[in-house]
Amino acid sequence: MARPREFDDHEVLESVMRTFWASGYEATSVDDLCETSGLSRSSLYSAFGDKHALLLRSLDHYIEVRIGRIRKCFLGADTLRNGLAALATQIIDDVIAGPGRRGCFIGNCAAEITRGDRQAMALIRSGIDIMEGVFREALARGRSRGELSGSTDIDALSRFLVAGFQGLRLVGKAYPDRKRLEDIAHVMLRCVS
Repeated sequence: MARPREFDDHEVLESVMRTFWASGYEATSVDDLCETSGLSRSSLYSAFGDKHALLLRSLDHYIEVRIGRIRKCFLGADTLRNGLAALATQIIDDVIAGPGRRGCFIGNCAAEITRGDRQAMALIRSGIDIMEGVFREALARGRSRGELSGSTDIDALSRFLVAGFQGLRLVGKAYPDRKRLEDIAHVMLRCVS
């Protein structure tokens, strides 16, 4: 009879993801992953697979958690602009507090992972596509409430917003300065005024 697992998959993936996020895929060793997860190599491998499999699971985990946070900003807002402002504030607050200075895990992976890694690139693209979808839904709701003109290209604007928020995180890595980041966010928000 197999012994029951004595760990929470979600907690392990969270710690592994944070390790990859902080150090990058190449610089992270399996020993680092064992240390951060509290699992032995054999437990880690048997539950999640090798280092590459852990990266893929970490990307899935990040996409699920981050998309939920983005969606929540829009669902909790009375207007499209307020939802975008809430998201910008959340990102800026994370950067100023410290954790946001790591940038976006998807963005970091996109910069580090080679195009030859088709599985990872497919997940990175999927994460970007899902983010665009969340923005597209929010923009469509805003347009139906009259907050955007009927001629607004929702697809192009959702892509721009994903790129803009990714850029905000990237600038925050180099310049964790609230005023600079708020200036960027303010200009981005003009697109929906």
